[in-house]
Amino acid sequence: MATPLDGGGVAVLPNSVSNVDSASPLNDGLKCSKPESPIFIFLFFHKAIRNELDALHRLAMAFATGNRSDIQPLSERYHFLISMYRHHSNAEDEVIFPALDIRVKNVAQTYSLEHKGENNLFDHLFELLNSSINTDETFPRELASCTGALQTSVSQHMAKEEEQVFPLLIEKFSLEEQASLVWQFLCSIPVNMMAEFLPWLSTSLSPDESQDLRNCLMKIVPQEKLIQKVVFTWMEGRGSVNKVESCVDHSQCSSRSLPHQVEKVNCACESTTCGKRKYSGPVIEVSDTTGTHPIDEILLWHNAIKKELSEIAEEARKIQHSGDFTNLSAFNERFQFIADVCIFHSIAEDKVIFPAVDGEFSFFQEHAEEESQFNDFRRLIESIQSEGASSNSDVEFYSKLCAHADHIMETIQRHFHNEEVQVLPLARKHFSFRKQCELLYQSLCMMPLKLIERVLPWLVGSLTEDEAKMFQRNMQLAAPATDSALVTLFCGWACKARNEGLCLSSGASGCCPAQRLSDIEENIDRPSCACASALSNRHCSVLAESGGSKRAVKRNMLELHKNEDGLENSETESIQKQCCSTRSCCVPGLGVSSNNLGLSSLSTAKSLRSLSFSSSAPSINSSLFIWETESNSCNVGCTERPIDTIFKFHKAIRKDLEYLDVESGKLSDGDETILQQFNGRFRLLWGLYRAHSNAEDDIVFPALESKEALHNVSHSYMLDHKQEEKLFEDISCVLSEFSVLHKSLPMTYLPENLSESNYGTSDGNTGDVLKYYNQLATKLQGMCKSIRVTLDQHLFREECELWPLFGRHFTVEEQDKIVGRIIGTTGAEVLQSMLPWVTSALTQDEQNKMMDTWKQATRNTMFNEWLSECWKESPVSIAETESSDHSTSRRGAEYQESLDHNDQMFKPGWKDIFRMNQNELESEIRKVYRDSTLDPRRKAYLVQNLLTSRWIAAQQKSPKALSEESSNSVEIEGLSPSFREPEKHEFGCEHYKRNCKLRAACCGKLFTCRFCHDNVSDHSMDRKKTMEMMCMRCLNVQPIGPMCVTPSCNGFSMAKYYCNICKFFDDERNVYHCPFCNLCRVGRGLGIDYFHCMKCNCCLGIKSASHKCLEKGLEMNCPICCDDLFTSSATVRALPCGHYMHSACFQAYTCSHYTCPICSKSLGDMAVYFGMLDALLAAEELPEEYKDRCQDILCHDCDGKGSSRFHWLYHKCGFCGSYNTRVIKCETSNSSCS
Repeated sequence: MATPLDGGGVAVLPNSVSNVDSASPLNDGLKCSKPESPIFIFLFFHKAIRNELDALHRLAMAFATGNRSDIQPLSERYHFLISMYRHHSNAEDEVIFPALDIRVKNVAQTYSLEHKGENNLFDHLFELLNSSINTDETFPRELASCTGALQTSVSQHMAKEEEQVFPLLIEKFSLEEQASLVWQFLCSIPVNMMAEFLPWLSTSLSPDESQDLRNCLMKIVPQEKLIQKVVFTWMEGRGSVNKVESCVDHSQCSSRSLPHQVEKVNCACESTTCGKRKYSGPVIEVSDTTGTHPIDEILLWHNAIKKELSEIAEEARKIQHSGDFTNLSAFNERFQFIADVCIFHSIAEDKVIFPAVDGEFSFFQEHAEEESQFNDFRRLIESIQSEGASSNSDVEFYSKLCAHADHIMETIQRHFHNEEVQVLPLARKHFSFRKQCELLYQSLCMMPLKLIERVLPWLVGSLTEDEAKMFQRNMQLAAPATDSALVTLFCGWACKARNEGLCLSSGASGCCPAQRLSDIEENIDRPSCACASALSNRHCSVLAESGGSKRAVKRNMLELHKNEDGLENSETESIQKQCCSTRSCCVPGLGVSSNNLGLSSLSTAKSLRSLSFSSSAPSINSSLFIWETESNSCNVGCTERPIDTIFKFHKAIRKDLEYLDVESGKLSDGDETILQQFNGRFRLLWGLYRAHSNAEDDIVFPALESKEALHNVSHSYMLDHKQEEKLFEDISCVLSEFSVLHKSLPMTYLPENLSESNYGTSDGNTGDVLKYYNQLATKLQGMCKSIRVTLDQHLFREECELWPLFGRHFTVEEQDKIVGRIIGTTGAEVLQSMLPWVTSALTQDEQNKMMDTWKQATRNTMFNEWLSECWKESPVSIAETESSDHSTSRRGAEYQESLDHNDQMFKPGWKDIFRMNQNELESEIRKVYRDSTLDPRRKAYLVQNLLTSRWIAAQQKSPKALSEESSNSVEIEGLSPSFREPEKHEFGCEHYKRNCKLRAACCGKLFTCRFCHDNVSDHSMDRKKTMEMMCMRCLNVQPIGPMCVTPSCNGFSMAKYYCNICKFFDDERNVYHCPFCNLCRVGRGLGIDYFHCMKCNCCLGIKSASHKCLEKGLEMNCPICCDDLFTSSATVRALPCGHYMHSACFQAYTCSHYTCPICSKSLGDMAVYFGMLDALLAAEELPEEYKDRCQDILCHDCDGKGSSRFHWLYHKCGFCGSYNTRVIKCETSNSSCS
């Protein structure tokens, strides 16, 4: 047995995942950092979602295990929860993740991909719930499994966000910036969903947590009274305006209360005043007998959209004719705005208008086609911007731009015409005046606040005065009383489009609610000028980045961007005059914009795409900008790369996950065979996936992180591995409990009596046991579904995000080194299980490519030899992997053939040599010497072999003869026990502790070990050829194996460790077999305390990962004792230069030498010794005739050539200061010597 190099230690995975307690509102780790952080509001969101998921999964489990209640309430609750979560995810993709991606790269992309995977889970659950009318017996279990997988996936995603994303947001953003991010997040959720989401969130929390949520919102919502009333009205729910008053008053430090009716809402200009107010004017009443139809306002939307699209098409043609693309960014922003309007208008029609008019009406296909065209148009703009004007393809680009714009215009016009002809007449006929107003108001509320703030001025600006007034009146009429603050906000934004903010209804009897309360005020200060509010909202920005520098700006103070600091005084004065001279309708703005984060729309779309469009839960960007990956993201392409070997494991993992998912549904049948097979397959998958994850955590991910452009790209996946290991542990515990319960059940109840109908017919105890058995089976099935979904999504994200990075950032040599390091940390036992497991999931071509990659990575090792010996031991593996070796073996045969063809010299075989007499042998030697084509080293090698050939041939013949001779003999020499410690009756020898003797294949004698044989014989023992052993307890000679087969010994173990390849036994040390050395070595194993370096071809300690590699460095003799280092049982030491020697030899050699005996480099840090020589030479005075002499020297340490002053012994290198030098030339005199 050989010994690997000294070293040890296990790599420790940093940043472990800590479980987030769903019962606690705040994560402890986050709370310690900044307890006042606005980011903590997301923890409240997460807790509410976790609680709801847990409650719904329990209901699904109860439904699956016998409580057959109505499934409709469960379905409705899931629809609501999933709608909430989708809006939450889309807002994160639109606001939080792009902002984080500016400050910290390579973090947010993974979480957006996870949102996409969760959407697929939601869709699958909806399909399942919609199919509940079927009387399929598997439906309840499938429902429980799907809900469990959804709960696991979402909970893990939120835990990872709390572990990685939230701390980064708190660290990289100030409190003001965090508040702005969360506010933009809230403004990105549709209004109608916010009105449902906040009350649901509030009721999901305890009273204390609900108060903490209020306090958090106080810091987030801008200090504008009207906006605060809107938000807190949503939070309290409808019909609870009185509670809102106290919240808003508390936040404003004012004793004044807000009005309760629509007409009693203050104008934003007066939000800073104090005192009592007098109100006048009745509630607006609009008769429905005027003959008008509010539903015709859809025509106003259609006309505005068509007008905007027509102008965009015209602008595209201008760009084409002029060739001026300098303003293409503004064109792109304008297009994206109208695309958002069209998408949300379509959603409102699908969700509000069409279901109300006729449930069978649907323009979903038209809407999907329009969205696709918008996507194509947006990609074309991006391609034009990325190409620039340097290529000759500009003309083609611009012609495509015009063609796309015209095509969109044509599609929209045709779609609108169909709606106006088919839908509007029915709405006019069947709906009352008020109902039509309500439908339009509900449609408007399908948009988020930040889009409504831009849409209303845009829409009203395209209307006539009368149309605008009617639009506003209809909106006021349709809004419920609880939406008083919201409709005031809408009306104020609409007014901004008319005469620079002049109120639409000034002078009219029914005036705008934002103006109505500004007439009479007593004992108040004069209201602040509207221009201040307008400028404040106009320039409100939290993240302004210019030239790489960041600048935080308070949200409620007048502070301009750098590019707006030069605002002329005349312009400011004109704004103030206009605002103060004319009664303008001023309401506060939200203070958010698409550019608040310093992101252009192009960079946002490129860096972080939102999820694909979903009509039930849109976000501004998610409906338009789908996630885009490169065409080869999930496909390697034609070129095979070494790193692709890692991802071939994904195919085998998916195959086993599918098996577990399917077979877990059969466990409730009680079949013993299925349970045993399932248990074994699960344990195998767990072990191999753990090895795969450890290899990624310890080798692949650090390699990615070592590239500067890829920092943080792998941290999320390391957290995944932690969570997945916990899932495997949970399944293992439940599976063990299920197996124990299965064994305890009487066979009469298995498998036919496990149906639910038999619970009542059994006796009480047995019925309870059977019911619990069924519950465990259902739980196992759900957990297997969860692990499949979790790992499937994890593997998909790795292939989409990480796989392409290797082709862009790593050379083939670097990939080859990574693969070699992974294989080098994989033990023989794992490889023996892994290779058949992986190859069984691959095609023949994939098997060949994988094995070629492995053999290329292990070309310097004995891996092929080990592989062949393993296949001999397990014939099943031969059939599976035999063909994978075909291409490599064919190339080897061709190479050997070329060698034979080129070397025309006669090479006599062993039989020819054995028949040669001395004269013939000498004649062959002379032929070698006369051959001028051979180099001297080759001649010496051939002559040496010829001289020793007769002895070698004799040795080859003698073992067989001795073996036959000993087998015919009745008495075998050595047929007696040997003791390592006779007084303790401990079997073994001085070399090893073991309970058997080996029968040498060469001489047929029994020896305890090969060293005992070699010490008394004139030949060496090949232990791998050993076929028989003798048990030292019963003295019976038998085939070699790990235990005695004699019945009297009752399975007596020969040793704690046995290797079937090396035929090695050891009963006292930790030993492992290295498949690359193809030897047994002392240690705990590869990947634990050792790894195999593929270039050096030796086992090194884990801590020696950064050693100096020397190709096949261990395949040599020790330079001191000349024993073979590769097979030596003594400890071997690695030298700094890359050479090796025995540790004992090193100790003796360094007593008198400090340089490597092979390359002469220093064996360590010799600074102290060289300092002593400096002092010695400084004190020494040379004779006069030698003072000016210099010598040319070569430094062994730095390989530099230079000159040094003359000395008999010591010459210092002028480059590195080393005295490890030698003289190469002596000069008589040189004044330039150093």
